[in-house]
Amino acid sequence: MYKFLFSSKWLGYLLLAAIFATGCVFLGRWQMDRRAETLAEIQRVTSNYSATPITFAEARGQFDQLDPSREWTQVRLQGTYDVDGQRIVRNRPLNGQPGYEVVVPFKLASGETVVIDRGWLPIGNKTPGRPDSVPAPPSGQVTAVVRLKHSEPTLQRGAPEGQLASIDLPAYAAELGYPLLTGAYGQLASETPPAAVTPQPFPVPSMDEGTHLSYSLQWFAFGILMFVAFGYAARQQARNAALDAEDAEAADGELAHTAAGARRRPPAPRKRKRPTAEEEEDAILDAQGY
Repeated sequence: MYKFLFSSKWLGYLLLAAIFATGCVFLGRWQMDRRAETLAEIQRVTSNYSATPITFAEARGQFDQLDPSREWTQVRLQGTYDVDGQRIVRNRPLNGQPGYEVVVPFKLASGETVVIDRGWLPIGNKTPGRPDSVPAPPSGQVTAVVRLKHSEPTLQRGAPEGQLASIDLPAYAAELGYPLLTGAYGQLASETPPAAVTPQPFPVPSMDEGTHLSYSLQWFAFGILMFVAFGYAARQQARNAALDAEDAEAADGELAHTAAGARRRPPAPRKRKRPTAEEEEDAILDAQGY
């Protein structure tokens, strides 16, 4: 009944279904991996974002190479801002609005220098490609609480003077001409004394895991439905073939019955010949004995 499944046509259909289902599984697993990354980020934010700040001495190793599990850890720093080394970072949207971020070297009492991202500025209306103004950081000794962030990759694009394409700490250090700790930078949480005017603070990172789980389940379902559709099509093909066979058998039976009936039909009766007057007279004489 299902021998047609071994034909080249249906084997080709099965191969296409398998390829499609494999692609769906790959996409579903990719969405699951992205969900796992998002959940890990949420866990880091939950654990580190509002935790009690640690000292620079405790966090020193993270500024050489930041452990991903320590991202968003709060660190208390004491030192002075190097205003001459201040830069703005281009193409930094916030809540759907284009803008910039302000990064400033922060010289510690130990003689080492880290980078602090002080916040966000909207695009300017006076000069294209620049904010209207960049608030100056506090002067003198400052106590800053920052949250650790990874150095960003190099972008293959330039930036105007006084600007950076990304927070690429090694490239920033080369531009400044003196060493920086390049394993991590700090996103500003608070500073004492506060500046008269500050960039816009960064919002709390999103805690929404997104739609990765629903998308992954949808891809897995699409892979399963492909085989369901293949099975349904095969069943319909088998059903149609069975109906065609029944119709052909019924037609053959009717034709045979018609032929057999024609062979068994009795011959038509022959017409009798009416006797003449002489034959009738001879028959009467024979009956009377003459």
